[in-house]
Amino acid sequence: MTQTTDAAGPDTATTAGPARRRRSLHRAWFVAAVTFVTIIGAAAFRSLPGLLIDPLHQDFGWSRGTISAAVSVNLALYGLTAPFAAALMDRFGIRRVVAVALTVIALGSGLTVWMTAAWQLLLCWGLLVGLGSGSMALAFAATVTNRWFTERRGLVTGILTAASASGQLIFLPVLSWIVQTHDWRPAAVTVALAALAVVPFVWLLLRDHPADVGLKPYGAKEFVPKPAPVPGAARRALRVLFQASRTGTFWLLAGTFAICGASTNGLIQTHFVPAAHDHGMPITAAAGLLAVIGVFDVVGTIASGWFTDRFDARRLLAVYYALRGVSLLFLPMLLAPSVHPPMLFFIVFYGLDWVATVPPTVALCREVYGEDSAIVFGWVLASHQVGAALVAFAGGVARDAFGSYDMVWYASGALCAVAALMALVIRRRPAPAPVALPA
Repeated sequence: MTQTTDAAGPDTATTAGPARRRRSLHRAWFVAAVTFVTIIGAAAFRSLPGLLIDPLHQDFGWSRGTISAAVSVNLALYGLTAPFAAALMDRFGIRRVVAVALTVIALGSGLTVWMTAAWQLLLCWGLLVGLGSGSMALAFAATVTNRWFTERRGLVTGILTAASASGQLIFLPVLSWIVQTHDWRPAAVTVALAALAVVPFVWLLLRDHPADVGLKPYGAKEFVPKPAPVPGAARRALRVLFQASRTGTFWLLAGTFAICGASTNGLIQTHFVPAAHDHGMPITAAAGLLAVIGVFDVVGTIASGWFTDRFDARRLLAVYYALRGVSLLFLPMLLAPSVHPPMLFFIVFYGLDWVATVPPTVALCREVYGEDSAIVFGWVLASHQVGAALVAFAGGVARDAFGSYDMVWYASGALCAVAALMALVIRRRPAPAPVALPA
């Protein structure tokens, strides 16, 4: 027997006793499952850029800096779109925004098959896929978690964050095999079809709010009515940015997360495969190592969500960034033509720490900024992707200029040490209410 309220609303939900709750599975977990699958579908394209740098360089003669510029646009828009997408979800609903975003991803990925010039790579790979994947970013996971859960938020955030790693795990080996065996174009088509395949699940199974199906959020003691649509999505996103930017906590969170993006999406996800290939490692072997990172990323992120429910989020962030920085300093010594035990240790270690930073960062946003936390986290995520975009571009330029990625590894390791120190000075107390923009 399931826990329902329908027209009775909170009264019926309140009468459900402990025995009934133990026997039923709350609808929030089904919504989280659909969200997980959706993010996996969106993660497919994010698995592709590192695999295509060398094929596009060979096919069109474009420099690695030019190709990395398109990756940079994609990564930047992935972050900059997130806060506006979170506001659009408050205006039009989660389901509509996500379905449109998946369609845009499929369109951008599919059109790359016919490109012949670098500007078309920027348009399809950078603009369209950047906008679509940005609407499917971690702000989407934060919105779902905030609406459907009042308990286990750290754990659920970790699980949903791990979805992007699961997408990498599923698609990287397949896409690398397609690229090496056939061509990069069938790989792009595969990504487009994967994004389209998720759209029916989103439209049929995802719901915007627990009140839509007459339920309380998971763990809530009282029924929560569905809030009215919030008009002026763009204005609201900018207003929240204006308010949050008046607090030091926002800049510390944005700064640490920018370094997080620089050392993960911008560095390892974009340049690890070509860097390993520079040392004689086959592309499929390097892609397989990234997939292993995805395996342990799932474990590390879920564990981080569990830790976030129990420990000081600031200290968790400091530990994560410090360990990541140390591991990056050793990477140049580990790259070789074949996979050996020290490299496997690095892959496992880095995978556990890949996006373990997300649950404590979301928790700090929620604690300090309350109802606006999803949009604030969207702006923090924007900084993450700007950092990723800068390093993705800088990595390609450094490779063209120096013939090696070593300088980028060392610089990113030093930045992680700075992020660890920044995390320790974040204040946990709620920020004072800033002056709002005039209506």
